[in-house]
Amino acid sequence: MQKKKINAKVYSQKEIAPGIYDMYLETDLAGAAVPGQFVCLYPKDKSTLLPRPISICEADKERGLLRLVYRVAGKGTAEFSGYQRGEEAALLGNLGNGFPLEAAKGKKVFLMGGGIGIPPMLELAKRMEAEKQIILGYRDGNTFLKEDLEKYGRVYVATEDGSMGTKGNVLDAVRENVLGADVVFACGPMPMLRAIKQYAARQGIAAYISLEEHMACGVGACLGCVVKTKEKDAHSHVNNARICTDGPVFEAGEVEI
Repeated sequence: MQKKKINAKVYSQKEIAPGIYDMYLETDLAGAAVPGQFVCLYPKDKSTLLPRPISICEADKERGLLRLVYRVAGKGTAEFSGYQRGEEAALLGNLGNGFPLEAAKGKKVFLMGGGIGIPPMLELAKRMEAEKQIILGYRDGNTFLKEDLEKYGRVYVATEDGSMGTKGNVLDAVRENVLGADVVFACGPMPMLRAIKQYAARQGIAAYISLEEHMACGVGACLGCVVKTKEKDAHSHVNNARICTDGPVFEAGEVEI
């Protein structure tokens, strides 16, 4: 299915942690969604000009439901948090390239999510045929999606304040629990992804990282979400890639972060 702008209906919404909202949308986009892709949700308030990119948390093809778990960070997401059942929501999807499931088949993997990078790990965990070790990083003990992810693999938690699990970040949890893997799949803030890239290089394993970045258009036209790459782009002949269309998922060795 090609990307398209549609009006979806809100099926349900609730707050699942302070400032974190869980919204289900009724849309046929659910049938074609790939783990690691995202949608752009358009605010109705015309003073907020740009759509907001939100990663796909789950896609239920049979029921035609797309699950979005997001943090209220500004005016647009604050508007979304007030949407009620039956209300229409305009979105563009499905966008970006997802995680390569074939890279995990039959292997021992780390699924690493930090903060609002945790939601895309759920659909990935559901579809992945591998031995999954799921490592989640939170600010504090106000966890979200932990119970959902526990259905699909062994979950380890790290918290910045030490109120639950390992004190520190996801790699601190790896060290404390003496864990190892053949390949890493990760999404989270840039400092976390930089550390994972370095870890994977030291271990000699592949790492696929989903880059979180502020986006304007979401379709590659504005060049507002460019990342430096190791190789030159075949079309533009520069060492750049657009996170929204060439990513958001990259093999860690391909990008300079």
